Amino acid sequence: MDYDLKIVGGTIVDGSGNEGYRGDVGIKGGRVMALGGAMGDSGGEIGGEAVRTIDAGGLVVCPGFVDIHTHYDAQVLWDRMLTISPWHGVTTAVMGNCGFGVAPMRSRDRKDIMKTLEKVEGMSYAALEAGLGLDWPFESFPEYLGAVQNNGTAINLTAFIGHTPLRIYVMGDDAMEREATEREVQAMADIVREAMAAGAIGFSTSRAVTHNAFDGRPIPSRLAAFSEIDALVGAMAESGRGIMQCTIDKTFFHDEMSELARRHGVPITWTALLAGMSGPGSHHKHLARTAEERAEGLHIVPQVACRPIMFDFDFGEPFPFEMRPIFKETMQTSRNGKKAIYAEDGFRQNFRADTDPSAKNMLAGWAQRAVISNAPADRSLEERSLLDVAGEQGKDPIDLALDMSIESDFAARFRIPLVNHDQAEVKELLADDNTIVALSDAGAHASQLCDACYSTHLLGHWSRDEGAMSVEKAVHMLTQKPAELMGIRDRGLLAQGRPADIVLFDPETVGATGLERVHDQPAGQDRLVAQAKGIQAVIVNGTVIREDNQDQVDPASGLPGRMLRGGEAA
Repeated sequence: MDYDLKIVGGTIVDGSGNEGYRGDVGIKGGRVMALGGAMGDSGGEIGGEAVRTIDAGGLVVCPGFVDIHTHYDAQVLWDRMLTISPWHGVTTAVMGNCGFGVAPMRSRDRKDIMKTLEKVEGMSYAALEAGLGLDWPFESFPEYLGAVQNNGTAINLTAFIGHTPLRIYVMGDDAMEREATEREVQAMADIVREAMAAGAIGFSTSRAVTHNAFDGRPIPSRLAAFSEIDALVGAMAESGRGIMQCTIDKTFFHDEMSELARRHGVPITWTALLAGMSGPGSHHKHLARTAEERAEGLHIVPQVACRPIMFDFDFGEPFPFEMRPIFKETMQTSRNGKKAIYAEDGFRQNFRADTDPSAKNMLAGWAQRAVISNAPADRSLEERSLLDVAGEQGKDPIDLALDMSIESDFAARFRIPLVNHDQAEVKELLADDNTIVALSDAGAHASQLCDACYSTHLLGHWSRDEGAMSVEKAVHMLTQKPAELMGIRDRGLLAQGRPADIVLFDPETVGATGLERVHDQPAGQDRLVAQAKGIQAVIVNGTVIREDNQDQVDPASGLPGRMLRGGEAA
């Protein structure tokens, strides 16, 4: 046979942003061997026989999507299919964002890093311990990449080396107490060099005030001096490649990123530029500053989200609120301690004032936007507005939420659009060529949110329904643009000789369903998932892994994903 697989009759949208055209695709040995048609060509047929032919009439045929912001570092070791990303057309994912990860890590620190991942990234400790165990087949970062590669994956992966496990590895518990000594910084820099040599995509860190360890202390990366970050970015840059990813804070923002980019000549991407981050219109000043940075020749790219950042939470783990100083004490006490705090009139008055609709922070007016998602004592309240129910009961909405939480032992849950809910502002963020669409957070916050469906939402909601961008522009934003930013050299473009990572989707129906809660994590733990609509087939390195919303490969057998070391499969 000439080909293992032929895709015929579809509209090829190659990822470059250029206009789509009618054409066929021939795949052999995991690569695109023939690509028929060209812009303006009404033909596009290719000759030759294939083991299998897929009729793509009425479908778009494009490169697989490249998700640059995931936290699959732990999940990949028990879920080789990397659900749910492939459901939504993702064929390449970048792990290790925000300075997190599970390597390097000594055995004595494994429980603590899992507890920290539970606290910061919403990963259930019970699921982590059941899925990973405590006898990990790796300690160093190169060993981790090797373990993931040997285990096999359905999609392609690459990873940052994260600042938090790096600090813990070198400094132990002191990593959450102090700045590093010069000798410790040099030891960390040596490990970054080792990681880059093994194929890390870059170095990631976080200064976010919401990022706290299981015991309420700041995560290790938040205690690093600028000189430490400078040394680690410099160690990354010595490899001649690599990108820095950081989650920002007032103490580490435009000035600091600009200095690092200027000094080391490296690209930097930061999390996240969101609508309503510090009040209406607050994104404008950051877009303007980004344009100035680009004009200076600095490659600094804010990550934006195409969906409202929805959190489904309980007040036993009030992650969305932990950025506010009034919640500092709640992070350092027991569940009963939290109940005592929440019962205090003083706390409630401060909570109301701090999150009043007129406040200048992203939690302003949360109670007016909240929905009751779980009400064990009265199921009739579920999926109803907190404000409406409070009005019926003659209560303040914050009083109602805290009363429900205390009475239910924190089983009551609430859902809020935290930020990014002003559609006009989100449209402006997506339209700016200096931003990158990302922030799926796939693998994290499993029971709190699900944005791993960002790709189908962009195609369905923003491109088709809102007309905010052409389908060609949307595909470019999901493929070539993120691949090039990350330094992933052989993905993101549908071209002859390239690996055959391909998605077939129906532009008339593509999208994401609403969220549903399932209990398919290790130890029976729950998570939120969204199904894909209109994704006809997903192909990774020439193998069809999904078709008609069903897996086409056996998760227990050989899988086609590759480890993209240094941004390219070996």
